[in-house]
Amino acid sequence: MVRQSRAPVVILTRPAAQSARFTADLLARWPGLRVITSPVIAPEFLPLADLPPVSAVIFTSETGVAAMAQRRADLPDRAYCVGARTAAAAQAAGFDTRSADGDAEALFRLIVTHEPRPGPLLHLCGEDRRGDLAERLTHAGYQAGAQVVYAQRALPLGPQARAALAGADPVLLPVFSPRSARILAQELQAPAPRAPYGIAAISAAAAAPFASLPPNRLKIAERPDAAAMLDACVAVLNGLPWVEPWETNV
Repeated sequence: MVRQSRAPVVILTRPAAQSARFTADLLARWPGLRVITSPVIAPEFLPLADLPPVSAVIFTSETGVAAMAQRRADLPDRAYCVGARTAAAAQAAGFDTRSADGDAEALFRLIVTHEPRPGPLLHLCGEDRRGDLAERLTHAGYQAGAQVVYAQRALPLGPQARAALAGADPVLLPVFSPRSARILAQELQAPAPRAPYGIAAISAAAAAPFASLPPNRLKIAERPDAAAMLDACVAVLNGLPWVEPWETNV
């Protein structure tokens, strides 16, 4: 068993269901971590008016799929999805899915490569989103629009997370979106953490609020997916003070 002078703590700030999945994968890579789930955002599904008739829908999150569960009958079968998790959720909801297995840029390329007709297409998205996929598709010759179907409300860190940050054990904070990263950065300002901490970020935009951290305590995933985030988490854990390097199962 690898010796550790301090037991690392991981604070997951995603909603509970996503955090539970990631916890299982992370503990398989680094057993013995203490994991605290403290979401800093909570989805709020928005009331929707009549939806326009479209030939395909676009999902960039599992939350977007969940927001449309009660309106499935109003939507076409074909759905373009940003990644495997979103595609799995959409498939479970009865959609015929195509997954970009990547980010918004990969999703754009997938649609312009495989969409057989110019639309209309509808991006079912959150209130806080980066870029404008519908506008890009319109410029590429498609009929495309966007419908905001959910918002993400900010939540404060919970007491267990606060206690861990005020302690002496090293803390890993994975961040999975620019919005949650901004909220977390604000939460870390007052009071400032006493614990040494590091950030594993899913993208450069999610890492931006923590740019002042030294390189060994801030890692950006090589790809915007769960496997690359696990690699980034292990890299940060190995760079935190008082943690013995772990020979991971990769």
